[in-house]
Amino acid sequence: MSVYLYRWGMFAFRHKWVVLPVWLVLFVILGALGAQLKKPMTDDFSMPNLPSERATHILDEHFPGMSESFKFDAVTGTYVVAAPRGQKLTDEPNRQAITALLEQLGGLAIVDHAKPLADPIAATEKMGCLVPDPDPSKCGGAPLNVLSKTAPDTVAFFSVPFTLEEFSDITPEDRTAAYDAADGARAAGLTVEISGSIATEQEAPSGQSEMIGMAVALVVMIIAFGALVAAFVPIITAIVGLGAATSLIFLGTSVTSIPSFTTFLASMIGIALSIDYALFIVSRYKHERAVLDSPAQAAATAIGTAGSAVVFAGLTVIIALAGLSIVGVRFLTFMGLGGVIAAAFAVLTAITLMPAILGAFGRFLFTPKLPFVAKHDPEDDTSITNGMRFAKLIAKAPAIALLLSIIVLGLLAAPATGLSLGLPGEDSMPKDTTVRKAYELRTEGFGEGSNGTLMVVADLSDVPQDRRTEALGALRDELVAYPDMDYVSQPQPSQDGRGALLNGTPKSGPNNQDTKDLVADARAAESELNSEYGIEYGITGTTAIYADIDHVLLSKIIPYMAIVAGAAFILLILVFRSILVPLTAALGFLLSMAATFGATVLIFQDGKFGLIEDPGPIVSFLPIMLIGLVFGLAMDYQVFLVTRMSEEYVHGKSPTDAMVLGYHHGARVVTAAAIIMISVFGSFLLESNATAKSMGFALAAGVLLDAFVVRMVLIPALLVLLGKWAWWIPKWLDRIVPDIDVEGAKLHALRDKGTGGAH
Repeated sequence: MSVYLYRWGMFAFRHKWVVLPVWLVLFVILGALGAQLKKPMTDDFSMPNLPSERATHILDEHFPGMSESFKFDAVTGTYVVAAPRGQKLTDEPNRQAITALLEQLGGLAIVDHAKPLADPIAATEKMGCLVPDPDPSKCGGAPLNVLSKTAPDTVAFFSVPFTLEEFSDITPEDRTAAYDAADGARAAGLTVEISGSIATEQEAPSGQSEMIGMAVALVVMIIAFGALVAAFVPIITAIVGLGAATSLIFLGTSVTSIPSFTTFLASMIGIALSIDYALFIVSRYKHERAVLDSPAQAAATAIGTAGSAVVFAGLTVIIALAGLSIVGVRFLTFMGLGGVIAAAFAVLTAITLMPAILGAFGRFLFTPKLPFVAKHDPEDDTSITNGMRFAKLIAKAPAIALLLSIIVLGLLAAPATGLSLGLPGEDSMPKDTTVRKAYELRTEGFGEGSNGTLMVVADLSDVPQDRRTEALGALRDELVAYPDMDYVSQPQPSQDGRGALLNGTPKSGPNNQDTKDLVADARAAESELNSEYGIEYGITGTTAIYADIDHVLLSKIIPYMAIVAGAAFILLILVFRSILVPLTAALGFLLSMAATFGATVLIFQDGKFGLIEDPGPIVSFLPIMLIGLVFGLAMDYQVFLVTRMSEEYVHGKSPTDAMVLGYHHGARVVTAAAIIMISVFGSFLLESNATAKSMGFALAAGVLLDAFVVRMVLIPALLVLLGKWAWWIPKWLDRIVPDIDVEGAKLHALRDKGTGGAH
């Protein structure tokens, strides 16, 4: 591989004014097509074969059309109305304001006029709840939206049916019209907020995080290269690579629905990998310029050596993210594919565009040189660097270094045992949005569980007709008896008489573990009720669906981690031609992952140190995405650091000296790359979206722990302790493992003979 990349590097360097225009044309075409053909993305977290699907089937059979509202891309809207302080909604002026609001909504073109709007006060009166002694069996569990219980008659909510079919059909004008329809009621003194997809805006990336990440990366590269111009080269490749990848993802939306979080993940991966890979190659080019007379040959050698490592490192990221399709979750598959596209363009720009850029800048690349910064070649064996000093310190006390790193990782991993997962809901929206305000108002009036009502759908087909009322009563009694159930509505029979619907409101919120346990307990009770009455039922609704998704994703973490660790082991055998080096690399990755999970739980779930305002469950897909991405990055650092150690050992150095010299050669660039990654990922903590914050933190923490604790302390200490055994491989395996030549040994031999293909 190194020979082919060497030849391409030579061609691209010498024919830069051909390669650069080709890339420019490709970039413009992809950008134009993506901008013109892109369609709105979705927040569809659905997956097949969930337990809640059983309830959906019963709904479709006995309540046709009702399940449509539970589709993730359905257009929903719920208005939450609160009376002025010290007043009630039943006061005549407030009643008139609500009536006017309903009339205003009825006049909107986007409202389905075939379905009448229910006045919450009139509905409550009809049920006999607005009397001195209301019937608790009716008012406590009404199928319609009653007035508030915790703050009597001060809060009400009602749903509005819309003609729009899918989330992607909603325009900004539709959202404005839906919100402005309540301006009259607000002018009358009422507080009116809206929840549901009609009010949920797709948050566009601000670009602030990316800019901060690039700014920090620029500073790090100025220090690493000691020159201003060279520091901008990785930024150029990052912009081109990320722009092309994002345009291709946008283009994909014209063919199929793509989760909105895909572009966020692609942005993080694209920026971080593009800059890192360019950093590796430019650093190697600077070194080759110091030892070779020809700039073209230096560029070709950098592409052939560092470029080979970049291809392999990028391949590990691609395999890890593409492997998300194995999980069998559609939105994870697409997010993984988005990351794959970003990683692929990061590799392509590094090995195809980079040599042309190096040729275009020519002798001006490392100008102007900055005083006191990178005045010597850090890869010069005669220089004493901080990396060499630290490596010698590890070599003197490898057992202590190993023990300390394990203790640090173990302490951080401890909170991971309390990991709780959840999907982004209305409670995770920014506090200044109408959706979040509606959530808080509803919680104030009805309890937090009212934001995630459970829909229990019963099938009475196998229940004798004379026992159906008794069976439904037994089902409701079972549900009411759970301590975590706030109230349950009276059964609402279907028109065919063979089905019934009950709404159960938990005491806790949709993402609370108590609510998930409640769903599991209620489902488990079916077998006993079925044996006694023949009744069958399912539980659905947003809360139940989210609980199902959380359970599925949590169950996939260990199998996926095993797949990733296994892939790491096989891939590193190819690179290092060793058994123990890949094994320690994979085990080190598992340690860094456990510690990262623990740190994320500590801050974002437990709310320690007050770093976030609203602690809550970790977003369900974060652990699997984190495993896939950090695995790829961990193998990047393993390859760039340990291959230099392997090369020194093969050339006759002792195991300890090989570790020290390899550390000396690779520590600077790995440190710079890790700092850039941490800065890019960490900058997403500035986003308002809680999911983006947690993802950014987890990725930054994962890189920090894996790069600086595992790869730069634990692994070197293990290599010293293992000695020659670290580089052992059975002879039978050595014969069948292909030589992929990541370090370019064949290239050096070929170039030394003067037949490097420099023509």
